[in-house]
Formats: sequence, structure tokens, C-alpha cells
Amino acid sequence: MRELFDEAAGQSPLDPTEAVRRATRAPQRKRFYKEAGVAPADGGFAVTLDGKPIRTPSGRQVIAPAGAIAEQIAAEWNAQGEIIDPLTMPLTRFANSVAEVADRVDAVADDVAKYLGTDLLFYRAGHPEALVAREAAYWDPVLSWAANELGAHFILSEGIVHVTQPEQAIKAARSVFPTDPWSVAALHVVTTLTGSALLALALLRGALDSDEVWAAAHVDDDWNVEKWGVDEEVAARRAARFVDFQAAVTILEALKV
Repeated sequence: MRELFDEAAGQSPLDPTEAVRRATRAPQRKRFYKEAGVAPADGGFAVTLDGKPIRTPSGRQVIAPAGAIAEQIAAEWNAQGEIIDPLTMPLTRFANSVAEVADRVDAVADDVAKYLGTDLLFYRAGHPEALVAREAAYWDPVLSWAANELGAHFILSEGIVHVTQPEQAIKAARSVFPTDPWSVAALHVVTTLTGSALLALALLRGALDSDEVWAAAHVDDDWNVEKWGVDEEVAARRAARFVDFQAAVTILEALKV
């Protein structure tokens, strides 16, 4: 099992794009268990294969913080056919990654915070007017929410010219990051997939739902599709990334109080 989800040296275990690339090149393995289940464990719930708890490639036991999460991970294992396909197991990949970085939560959060300096929502098109208006319609409400609810006032820029964001704004947004490993990891995945820590925070705090976040993250892409048509390769990559996005959303929803 470990070979299926082994981490590539020097790569972030929370990078969903890299996870898919590794899983694609991983050797196929036949199903070696009859049934996956869930069992109480210290700190949460373990996912078991024929009664034995699953572990990460480095040997760490995977402990889900909520029974609903463990049940869905077990469902991924039960859904496998004769050959195990990691690409159909986004929650399992996510769980492995969380277990590997559980003792580095601050570092993962700091990685998310870096996006607050170069967030997708800060860099706007200068033309055409219709695209400018569409970006504003999707992105301005999030910036207003950050300013009003988080006290984080950011600066916008036209094009790709870098603008240095106020340190106070970055600190204000960073201060509301979650502290538990699973939520931080989900925040990281949503941030890297959307290019926006603010969209990830808006999802985490309930200011936007997952459909709104995904649409806001792809305003420019959808504009190009309308103008030039669908690029099948780009569409396939987007679909693969959406699978990991949905896994992160599942985690955040399960952990809501």
C-alpha cells in the first residue's frame, strides 16, 4: 500500500497537483483486503483494512478527527475494484498528507500566508471592460468581507505589476487561520488550487460556499472559454483539480462546529 501513496522527495505533500502526478506514475497494485472499516482510536477514528489501521508511506497511522471523515475514507477503499486506483481516492491522499505534516502545522499555515502577499484577487485586468466588471463582481465582495470582518485592507493592482501588501492586512488575515492540522491542510489545498488565500478563508468562514469559491477562482479561465472555446487539456486538468478541491471542502464541512 505504501508505494501507492509514496511522497516524492522535495515536494510538498499538500500540493494536490503533485499528488495527482505521483499517483499517475505509481505502479498498479491489486486489492489486497476484503473490507475497509472504521474503528475508534486515540485522538479520533482510524480507517482499517481487514481490521488493521491504514498508515502513511512513512508508517504513521492515519487518525481522522471525525467519524464522518473516516467513513468517507473507508468508502474510497471499499469502492476499489481489483486494482487500486489512487486517483479515485482524494480523501485518502489528503489524510496521508495531513498525517505527514501534523507536527508542522505552523509551517503549513505560513505557506498559506504567503499567498496573502500575491493573492489572485489583487491583480485585475485592465481591459476589456466586460472582464474588468466580471472580476469586480466576483472578487470585490471578498475583499470587502476581508476588510469589514477581518480588518484586512488590501491593495489592488492592474495587470501583473507587483504591489506590496500592508503588513497589517496580512497579519489580520493570518490571525484567523485555524490551528488544527486537518483544517489547516484543507485551507492549504483550497489556496493552492484557487491561487487565493482570501477565497480559502471566505470558504472556511462561511462567507462563500464552495461553488462560489470555485467560480471566483476561474473568472479569467471561464472568460477565455467563452471567447476561444474549450481547451480539452486545460479542461482535464481543471477537472482533476476539482476532485481535490471537493475533498478539501468535504473536510472543512465535516469539521464545522
